[in-house]
This record gives sequence, structure tokens and C-alpha cells, in this order.
Amino acid sequence: MKKKIAVLGSTGSIGKSLLNIIAKDIKSFEVILLSANKNYNELFRQAKKFKVKNLIICDLDSFKKAKQIYKDKNYNIFNNFNDFDKIFTTKVDYSMSAIVGLDGLNPTLNIIKYSKTIAIANKETIICGWNLIKKKLIRYNVKFIPVDSEHFSIWSTIFSKKAIIEKIYLTASGGPFYNYKYSQLKNIKISQALKHPTWKMGKKISIDSATLINKIFEVIEAKKIFNIELNKIKIIIHPSSYVHALIKFDNGLINLVAHDTSMEIPIFNSLYWGTNKSLKTKSLNFTKFNSLNFTYAKTVNFPLLNLIKSIPSKDSLFETVIVSANDHLVKLFLNKKIKFTDIIKVLLKIINMKSLTKYKKKSSSSVSEIIKTKNFTIKLINDFYPN
Repeated sequence: MKKKIAVLGSTGSIGKSLLNIIAKDIKSFEVILLSANKNYNELFRQAKKFKVKNLIICDLDSFKKAKQIYKDKNYNIFNNFNDFDKIFTTKVDYSMSAIVGLDGLNPTLNIIKYSKTIAIANKETIICGWNLIKKKLIRYNVKFIPVDSEHFSIWSTIFSKKAIIEKIYLTASGGPFYNYKYSQLKNIKISQALKHPTWKMGKKISIDSATLINKIFEVIEAKKIFNIELNKIKIIIHPSSYVHALIKFDNGLINLVAHDTSMEIPIFNSLYWGTNKSLKTKSLNFTKFNSLNFTYAKTVNFPLLNLIKSIPSKDSLFETVIVSANDHLVKLFLNKKIKFTDIIKVLLKIINMKSLTKYKKKSSSSVSEIIKTKNFTIKLINDFYPN
């Protein structure tokens, strides 16, 4: 029997990678749903290739254009994620949540009910809404697989182990500036910040890697997903990005997970987990193993490491503040409104603002509360940069 698949964010890099994997074994899968924000041309190319009838286009203008262009075609085209009852008659075997940013939170929560397994590649969704996600996973008895390469590495390692995790080491390439001190970053240009040394990524996540906030977010993700204290998670710089995580257990064993810098590997394994399906990859690279060059990340190079100290031990809306502030600051930088160092300065300023203290003491109770916190944070940032 074919596995039924739903892809939220099918026109992004994660969604495309998943569909490329499915295309190589199309006889084993039936894609039930694809979604996009604005890129409806790519969405319909995918729909034609995989014979998908159910499509969601979130942007209203794009939705209206698509409805007009494809009105004579046999597609069910929806404008939001509240119509899953019209799409799913039974649970799909595997759903991929790959919508970028907090826009992915509500769709992720909505599709859990209709999934047997959900793979989540959206870190903002996990960071800001994990307590809401966890409740739904339990309520509807849904299996969860993290897709981020570091968290999938940890998840796949501890899946069958009974030993307790003593320490997690998350590796970071350090981005293009891992040898720079903060004082050397004042006049960094956008083109410099986008030159990631090992991964091919989008602009937003490339900037996040350059400031190391991406890895700080992954620390918060690991804390939530694996229910482990923050002081047991360390960030280590590993320029070649060959090793994705090291896990030290209380029985003395240390597991190291390595693979090439390709998101196809964690996506493939999340899709085929529990089977003996193989993926053809490069030969083992002993040259990289012989020069791993692990070093602890230092605040002199990455001042945003100080953010970790401000994260409350329990889930809180403060994580939403940090995510929203960073998203908006990166947007301002990419639009040439602020300097690269302004991202760092403002984020470090935010953690000490009295007006934000209340968010450290309160956890999110709903999606609307998370969105309200996001909007407040953006307004706060705009007050720093009124023009």
C-alpha cells in the first residue's frame, strides 16, 4: 500500500528536497497535499508531476490568480489551513512541516490531528509553540521526528537507547566569521555575511549562522524536544560541518553522528524511518575525521551566546520575543536599513529590558498569544529604528 504524504511548504528547499526523494520511489507514495505561500507556478508544476489534487496557497492575491488561471483544471485549491477536514478522509502516513518562520505554527498544529507521523523542519514553530505541539502529539497519538540535521542526529541516536543523556554537543560551522572578533564586524556587508563556508542555505538562515543565533535556537529546540536542561547542551565550533552532534550518555558511551552537508540525508531518513531503504551517498571521508577541529564557541567571537543565560528554564513567551526580534532585525539588515552588528546589539539589549520581563514568566497558551507577542516585539524594534 502506498504511503500517503502531505507537504506544508512544498516550494521551499526542504519541501523540494522531500519531493525529489519521493520522485525516485514514486511507486511507494501518494502525495495528498501540497502548499505554498506565493509561488503557485512552482506549486502547480509539482501538482502535475505528482498528480496532487489538493493545494493550499496562503497569499490571497496569489490564491485568486491561481483560481482564475486553473479554474478549468481538476484541482481543489484552498486559501488557508482550516480546510483539512475537506482534504483528509483518513490520517496521512507522513506530514512534513517546512513552512518558514512563525507562519508555520498554526498549520503544524492543525495537521497533527490528520497525521500518523509529523516531521518538523521549522525551528521557530518548535521554539515558540512546543508546549502546544506536544499536547496535540499526545492527544492524537502522533509520532514526531525533528528534521534539522543536528536534532535528527540526536533523535536517531537516542531512539533505541535506555541510557540517560549526560551532555549534548551541537556543532556549528561558525559561519563566515568564526575567526573574527566582534570588534572586526562593524563594516560587514550583506554579501560577506551570506557566504556560508559549508552549507547552501537561504539568506535568512545564512545571516543567522553568521551571528550564531541559529545554533542558539537549536539549543532551545534541543532543550524542548529532548527535555534536557540548558546547562547540559554545549555549542562547539566545527568548521567542516561533517559531525552534526555528539551525545554523551551516563553509561560512559559517547555517540558521534556525521554525514555530508546535505539536508537530503535527515529528510530521507525521516521519510523511511523504520525501513531498510538505503540512500547512496559519498564514501566515508577520513580526511575530515582526521581534522575535526572542535573548539568551544566563545563570546568574544559570538556575543549572542549570552542570550542562552537569559532563557528561562521553563517554556515561556520570551523565546517568541527573541525569535521575532531576530527575524525582524535580519530583515532590516537584508534591506540595508541597519548594520550587521545592530542585530547583535539590539538582541543583547532586549534581554535586559524591563518591559519584557513578564514574558519570561509566562508560557504560551494559544497561537494568538504567540502572534500578539511577535507583533509587540516588532513594534519595539521599529521604535529603535523609526525610519
